[in-house]
Amino acid sequence: MNFNQKDIFQKFNWLNEKNHRFIISADYDGLICSIFLNHFLNWKLEGYYDFENIWISKKGIEHKTNLIWVDLNILPSQGRAIGGHIVTIDDKIPKGFKTSCNPNILAGISAQNFQFKYPFSTILFLLWLHKIVIPDNNFKKSILLHADAVWLKMQRYPKNTKNWSKILSNFNWDYLIDFANSKIIEEIIDQKLYPKLITMGAVSGKSKLKSKQRNIQSKEYKFNPDWDEDIILSLLNLFAENFQWTPPEIPKIENCISGKRNKIPLPIVKKVTIPKILTENKIFSYAIPSPKVFNYTSFGTVRKSPINE
Repeated sequence: MNFNQKDIFQKFNWLNEKNHRFIISADYDGLICSIFLNHFLNWKLEGYYDFENIWISKKGIEHKTNLIWVDLNILPSQGRAIGGHIVTIDDKIPKGFKTSCNPNILAGISAQNFQFKYPFSTILFLLWLHKIVIPDNNFKKSILLHADAVWLKMQRYPKNTKNWSKILSNFNWDYLIDFANSKIIEEIIDQKLYPKLITMGAVSGKSKLKSKQRNIQSKEYKFNPDWDEDIILSLLNLFAENFQWTPPEIPKIENCISGKRNKIPLPIVKKVTIPKILTENKIFSYAIPSPKVFNYTSFGTVRKSPINE
């Protein structure tokens, strides 16, 4: 199987349209997508979602049915989205996800073949989709590969990353994969990128993955817009300075809508069936982060956005 940019744009034409309004995941990955979309498509950032709370601007509320959710997958069918989580147990796709551009759905990857899941980040998918040339500067490449710890996935899961580099054809994946497996990236991340992110306050935790050569444990950053605006701006400035991309205007938050985040063992979901689980728990978004876990968020509504004017 090979993806074709033209085919994806035909199915999800909004991914090539300008001036949309969007919500991002409240983390490093979402922020780097936001500056890309603002610079290349003039999309307007209207809020954030951290899988428990939605922070949204006045304009976002006014245009709630036309928002695009980036680095996310949500169920309401009016909510178009782009993200890379596993969201299916088998070949049956919940109706709400038919408006989502998700590499796993497009490739027919479900929890049954979890080891073949999309290993890259949303920002790399956008770069491939819009045929943007990867920078030749090592620090810039490190910034890109830090999103979703892709550099470590390229080290730890070589067969799967190679397979996806073939699926997402006509892109210089070998260039990135070779760099991710080099001594140079570990030196840059250990001595330059991570110290810089720590100084900025843009580190909130660690992931399980560790590098092969220096045993570096991947750092991640999830933010709260209520008190992390300075860090958000610092990260956007870091991206702007290195890629010469125009950062989005930070949204003035009008409302914060709180939901409830829960998890269910995946075997129970399989036994009960996803449609029943979705309806009974009034699920707004969910993901299958491992072959054993089903994480979900509910705002107490079914098949519609929790955002009210």
